[in-house]
Amino acid sequence: VQLTESGGGSVQTGGSLRLSCVASGRTDGRYCMGWFRQAPGKEREGVALINGAGGTGYSLSVKGRFSISKDNAKNTGYLQMDRLNPQDTAMYYCAIRLYSGCSWSKGDFDYWGQGTQVTVSA
Repeated sequence: VQLTESGGGSVQTGGSLRLSCVASGRTDGRYCMGWFRQAPGKEREGVALINGAGGTGYSLSVKGRFSISKDNAKNTGYLQMDRLNPQDTAMYYCAIRLYSGCSWSKGDFDYWGQGTQVTVSA
């Protein structure tokens, strides 16, 4: 399984970005996809999760601003990010966990993308 993210970039406070994550080699969609982020000097943290049935979860810091979705036919996951602020600046990674439910623990995920940078200026 290979994950490829795209959609990162630089925006001003209040702007929006949509990240995409294409999963190659996995076609049935029955996995948990998570979006994580890591800012310089900080731990990688979970941002949003979506399970095989479409159930979602969000960290408190992004709830109400970010939306995770998945198109199983395209094997692609998305993270819509609205009302961005400088605290959202980080490298964003998608990850999938096979054969099990979702987890907020990064160690529970089986495959990771290379990351895409999001920078929000004041």
